[in-house]
Amino acid sequence: MPMTPDPHLHRHLMDHLTTAVLTVDEGLRLEFMNPAAEMLMEISLNRIRGLPIRELLREDEPLVDSLRQSLDTGHPFTERERVLALHYDREITVDLTVSPISDPGLPQRLLIELIQVDRQLRITREEQLINQQSATRALLRGLAHEIKNPLGGLRGAAQLLELELPEAELREYTRIIIGEADRLQNLVNRMLGPNNLPRRQHINIHKALEHVRGLVAAEAPAGVRMDTDYDPSIPEVHADQDMLIQSILNLVRNAVQAVGERGHVRLRTRVLRQYTIGQVRHKLVALVQVIDDGPGISEEIRERIFFPMVSHRDGGTGLGLSIAQSLINQHGGLIECTSRPGRTVFSMLLPVELKDD
Repeated sequence: MPMTPDPHLHRHLMDHLTTAVLTVDEGLRLEFMNPAAEMLMEISLNRIRGLPIRELLREDEPLVDSLRQSLDTGHPFTERERVLALHYDREITVDLTVSPISDPGLPQRLLIELIQVDRQLRITREEQLINQQSATRALLRGLAHEIKNPLGGLRGAAQLLELELPEAELREYTRIIIGEADRLQNLVNRMLGPNNLPRRQHINIHKALEHVRGLVAAEAPAGVRMDTDYDPSIPEVHADQDMLIQSILNLVRNAVQAVGERGHVRLRTRVLRQYTIGQVRHKLVALVQVIDDGPGISEEIRERIFFPMVSHRDGGTGLGLSIAQSLINQHGGLIECTSRPGRTVFSMLLPVELKDD
């Protein structure tokens, strides 16, 4: 006996899809979003039904133009790892597929499918950062060994020669040699970063942030505004207080220098649950973000920003971010960076080890 078709089957299936699905009409106004799309966009269909799609995508004109062209030509298109800037200052990365729908006697519309890929991209990027930092430190340790040995011999020879020289004018040259050898030795030591293991204790991360904010506010230009957006639910973190303060200080000073004489720097904290850093999953992770509205970091050096001797500022040593990354790595954490003109975010991820763990 044939089964009676369920008239609500298509809607039922759409509601249970894990892929985000939207439809827009011929005027690019939003008609439909399934629950997965509402979760992805963090907004309900009832709030935005009938509004132009550009309002949801925060005036993303290139994408809106591509949607309009797909409507006009009837050709589908796919974009991989497309960054969508949503209407409430949030960005997501998705694989996007757009398919025109043409039914006889009905207006044309578009079916938009979105699959979020942030998590996979983030884990891959974090693994690359961790491997990158490990390889850099190994290279620096070998380089330091090759530099320090001849430098020590050079300095010792200059000291012995100084004792044998009768004239003060000649001894001035040996002092230059000794001084330059010491300068190179200090540079190599700074490139290697701290050599001691973290002396961990349970500390309030917001006290460390407020300490840094007080230090930087005293030296920042009058036109720089600093504010905070803290999550008070973050438990105490098990970390070396001096190392943590040094890392945050490097990030905040960079942000203040990036905005120049006038600008906005925000310190933001959140707690992340069941979060993976590299290949390690943690119950709780403290997220500390330093956000500035400066000109941003150029794409040419963005991937190398945590390498020693790489700086995006004129006159910068290129050691601050490398040292900050190294200090947080010693705590099992990581520092990431995203940047575009008007918004640069340095995100420090620090595992929270609870006292009863």
